Amino acid sequence: MAYDSETTMGMTVIVPVQSRAELKRFVRVPMQLNAKDPNWISPLVMERLSALSDANPFFEHAQVRMWLAVRDGRDVGRISAQIDALAPGTPGRTVGHFGLICAEDDATVFSALFEAAETWLKERGCDTVLGPFNLSVNEEVGLLVSGFDAPPMVMMGHDAPHAGPRIEAEGYRKAKDLRAYLVDLDKDLPEAVLRRVRRGAPEGVVLRKLDMKRLEAEVSTLTDIANDAWSDNWGYTPTTEAETRHLAKALKDVIDPDLIWFAQIDGEDAGFIVLLPNVNEAIADLDGRLLPFGFAKLLWRLKVRGLKTARVPLMGVRRRFAGVQRGMILPFHLIDKAATAARAKGYRQVELSWILEDNAPMVNICERVGAAPYKTYRLYEKSLKTNRRP
Repeated sequence: MAYDSETTMGMTVIVPVQSRAELKRFVRVPMQLNAKDPNWISPLVMERLSALSDANPFFEHAQVRMWLAVRDGRDVGRISAQIDALAPGTPGRTVGHFGLICAEDDATVFSALFEAAETWLKERGCDTVLGPFNLSVNEEVGLLVSGFDAPPMVMMGHDAPHAGPRIEAEGYRKAKDLRAYLVDLDKDLPEAVLRRVRRGAPEGVVLRKLDMKRLEAEVSTLTDIANDAWSDNWGYTPTTEAETRHLAKALKDVIDPDLIWFAQIDGEDAGFIVLLPNVNEAIADLDGRLLPFGFAKLLWRLKVRGLKTARVPLMGVRRRFAGVQRGMILPFHLIDKAATAARAKGYRQVELSWILEDNAPMVNICERVGAAPYKTYRLYEKSLKTNRRP
């Protein structure tokens, strides 16, 4: 069955996204379906349109297809499928990804969407599907399976409780869980951590803030450290400088150099931490629109009123330093610097995310700084070697 043209499955019509108008509809599907969820926050439509188009450097090394599910003239679901040329290979398997899944609580809609995505992936030689990735492992990852009672932080997803069971009914099983940890800045770091950072940085270790005047060079340094630090992680896919630069450009108006720190060891850039203001807090009531007054509200909330929450989406130490004493203590010094600056600016809570459930070093760091897990996101996988559906 072909899915490059409109296809009918029962009462559900599957429509491939091929035009700007269809992409706009695709972006708005979760906004429409989650409108009654008090913890749902609509993303900015302009930002989502850019992220899901060729303006996103991800499209330079990935094939991407998106579909809408339509019933009685109403959009009732969406899904994407993608094949990332930079994603790690798996011996004996050819893996494709699904993502951006959102549908009303109807088994036939989920089945129609996954049939479209799986068929497209199989036609391109994939025998395994993994997801959700929105769109890559370096963007929004996983489906929310616990923690529905709190709104998502910036660049984190929020899904309906019915989505997980519906995906599992399509034959998908857990591949990995990812956790989000929350730190209360009204409390000091645990005494054991404070004792370490109060001694000062070890000899040869220098901590410095982001230099906005050298933003391109700083982006290059961050990308280099991140790709080295995370290269042994499960599902690791290298981030290109173009992708990091694209993200930095998109977030330039909200980047606060006081909240982004680098660590050097003997003059070499060895680690970093990025703390981002939780823009979701500022756009919660904008319904995805910046015009006519949304942009002014956003700037006032960011620059004048200030925010109370923030997120650490990126932190890493070069592998060759991670196993030595000076490298092992870097994360605590970086967290202390970022947390101290955030507290002084009025932030009260910081999310550390996402953390692989079996990434023992990062789980240990989160626990030692007093962070508690409060959300879980799940990655699912399924073999496509059989045509039999559950």
